[in-house]
Amino acid sequence: MMLIELTTRSFERFLGRPLSDRTDARWLYKHAPFGLLVHNTEPDPVFVYANKSAQRCFEYTWDEFVGLPSRLSAEPGRRAARQDLLDEVARSNFITGYRDVRITKSGRRFWIEDGIIWNVLDDRGDLVGQAAIVFPGTLLDALPNDLDRVSQTRPRRW
Repeated sequence: MMLIELTTRSFERFLGRPLSDRTDARWLYKHAPFGLLVHNTEPDPVFVYANKSAQRCFEYTWDEFVGLPSRLSAEPGRRAARQDLLDEVARSNFITGYRDVRITKSGRRFWIEDGIIWNVLDDRGDLVGQAAIVFPGTLLDALPNDLDRVSQTRPRRW
């Protein structure tokens, strides 16, 4: 079975609804209005899928994205919190309403707003990865190192 089919089936299994009205692989890759990312289960997981929306959001091409350690989507100071979140998803199968700062290839920081992260299972029920839907929110020109002071920055919309 194709990875994207496992991804959409796992989403529906855990969240009780389809990923979107359209779940064909071509539409999800080229036209989905949200970023869709999947990383594998290696000890240092790497991205194995990133649709066009995610590629634009993070400023990577397909060839740059696939094989990239997924931890690099977060700044070094945010990686431990990101890993804690992924560990929670591994235990509970999914989370919704996720919000955090991520970083693009060029170093620009932006909010992920109302994200969803879930486990991707194969037909036997074995974990083969984790997927995320990301909705890029505000682009932060000067995000302070202290995230508690983020409200003091002036955000821009994409």
